[in-house]
Amino acid sequence: MSVDLRVDWCSYEAAKYAVEHWHYSKRLTSTYARPVYLGAWEDGLFVGSVVFSHGANRNIGSPYGLTHIGVCELVRVALRQHVSFATQVVSMSIKRIKQHSPGMRLIVSYADTEQGHVGSIYQAGNWVYVGESPGGAKYEVKGRQMHQRAVDISIGTREGLIKIDGMPKHKYLYPLDRAMRKQIAPLAKPYPKREPCEQSVEGDTVGDQPTETGSIPVVRFDATGAVLIEPVIQVETS
Repeated sequence: MSVDLRVDWCSYEAAKYAVEHWHYSKRLTSTYARPVYLGAWEDGLFVGSVVFSHGANRNIGSPYGLTHIGVCELVRVALRQHVSFATQVVSMSIKRIKQHSPGMRLIVSYADTEQGHVGSIYQAGNWVYVGESPGGAKYEVKGRQMHQRAVDISIGTREGLIKIDGMPKHKYLYPLDRAMRKQIAPLAKPYPKREPCEQSVEGDTVGDQPTETGSIPVVRFDATGAVLIEPVIQVETS
């Protein structure tokens, strides 16, 4: 089945909706630094969002000789049931990032081992796997686990909270120029084992994502291509 896939800038509200409905975390955290939001549409139907930011680690680019303007983190891929491969959505999102930020040289992302993820999307997209990264500390807050930085920002103190050591995460790199690809090539390690049938667990798929019912933001057009109703999802052009 062929569809018209479009990836473009979207609003915070659109990304938040996608993450809360179609990502295992159910949360678009406020701890990201300078996030950007991209949306994916199939035949005009909003099917999800890809979110990039400078991440929670301010020194994420240091191991590669990069400052914050040369590296970013892919922090969320939140998609409802869709026809296009998730890898294609991510690839088109990366092209947008390169166009928007010509000084960007490297993208970092992590696969959450606590969720059973191995990074199938990244493997299918030819990302460079560099091994496991130590899991960051978490704290239990009112029955919910929060990352250390989220606690520091939203609560301001860790006193009296139960600390939980996070499990390691699989770390992937995506170079945006030949020089960076050559630089990180020696770091490459064999990919961790994929799940069979191109489908593993929620949030870690090569192609499809599990279906979740509910209200779907959609832009409607008439036969001439004019907008029939005010779009629920506003596309940002700058």
